[in-house]
Amino acid sequence: MLEDHQVFAGLAVALAIGLLIGVERGWKERSAEEGRRVAGVRTYALLGFLGGISGLVTGRSGGLTLGLIFVGLAGALTVAHVLDYRHDEDVGITSLVAGLMTFLLGALAVLGDPAAAAAAAVVTALLLGSKPLIHRWIHAIEQKDLRAGLTLLLISVVLLPVLPDQGYGPWNAVNPREIWWMVVLIASISFVGYYAMKLVGARRGILFTGLFGGLASSTALTLHFSRLARARVEMAPVLAAAILVACATMFPRMLLVSTLIHPPLLLSLLWPAATMALIAYGFAAFFWLTQPRGDVEADALLDNPLELKSAVGFGLLLALVMVSAKGIESWIGASGVMMLAAASGIADVDAITLAIARMSRDALPAGIAVSSIVIAAAVNSLVKGIIAASIGGRALGLRVTLPLLGAGLAGPVVACVFDGLAHVR
Repeated sequence: MLEDHQVFAGLAVALAIGLLIGVERGWKERSAEEGRRVAGVRTYALLGFLGGISGLVTGRSGGLTLGLIFVGLAGALTVAHVLDYRHDEDVGITSLVAGLMTFLLGALAVLGDPAAAAAAAVVTALLLGSKPLIHRWIHAIEQKDLRAGLTLLLISVVLLPVLPDQGYGPWNAVNPREIWWMVVLIASISFVGYYAMKLVGARRGILFTGLFGGLASSTALTLHFSRLARARVEMAPVLAAAILVACATMFPRMLLVSTLIHPPLLLSLLWPAATMALIAYGFAAFFWLTQPRGDVEADALLDNPLELKSAVGFGLLLALVMVSAKGIESWIGASGVMMLAAASGIADVDAITLAIARMSRDALPAGIAVSSIVIAAAVNSLVKGIIAASIGGRALGLRVTLPLLGAGLAGPVVACVFDGLAHVR
């Protein structure tokens, strides 16, 4: 049983929901003559309040009452809509649905979840007020864009959850869900990059995609942009800048993951990670700023929003790399933590970073943990440099490989220096 203050608070939220949606609907139809609108601000406010009172009654008499009131309201609003259609022949039922939503959200506010009702009302008002923007987006979507979006949803929402999350094959190294997750990441980066370039131009869109790729998977982005560089050699400086931004973003992400698991690693890992990031960011800024200012043509880059074939190909390559890394681990032994980090860094940094941070929290010395994490990041950087050089060609390879080589060498050196200073103290 709700207390009195909860009842009054719920009714107040229900009324506020009606006013919010009513203001949006009233503003849209502000030019209509008085008496020609099916519902205005007052009507929507009353609908929200009616929902709140109905919810209050339902809490005392059962859900059947709310259902009957809702059916009666739906019938009344439908009749009003039909009569209005005879006047202006507008077949849209948005206002009718908005009225029913207002009633239900008002009921929800009183039935015990006012925060969810208020949040849903805000989203409803935003959707109602975004009609011109949404219609522009719909008109701008091509058939291939729609097909690509649905395909991305298929491989991520439908296929990914049903794949087994366990190891198969030699050394149980092949995890289908992890591999397909990388396929989804590559496809998502391709999809985001496609629309970023379409919306803000190729130059700025490429840089935005580089930052996004660094937060998701810098290896996947390196592969994708290396393929673009092979097709458009003149874009190598811009693509190199984006790849380096993605690779540089990996280092603060690595620092964050480590310190969240084991905070004492922060001070020891900060300087190696910062050094590696600054080298990559510095070269990225240089390539970006020295590129001619005119926006590059993006037409040749906008043929395929998803690049699903290349994403699946990379997934197969990743499976091979995972088996190789596990083989190295098996031959050397789990006691060689640094060698294990180097082997794991071939395929991924996040997994080995998490594992070593947990080991450091238990018994592994902080110096060994930091060195191992930095080695994994250095090896991963070199692998991405090799990908850029072998797939993207000479123009991209030199711009990406040399900075990543510098970052990969500088990180372990700085880690050793600070580890030595720590022992001296």
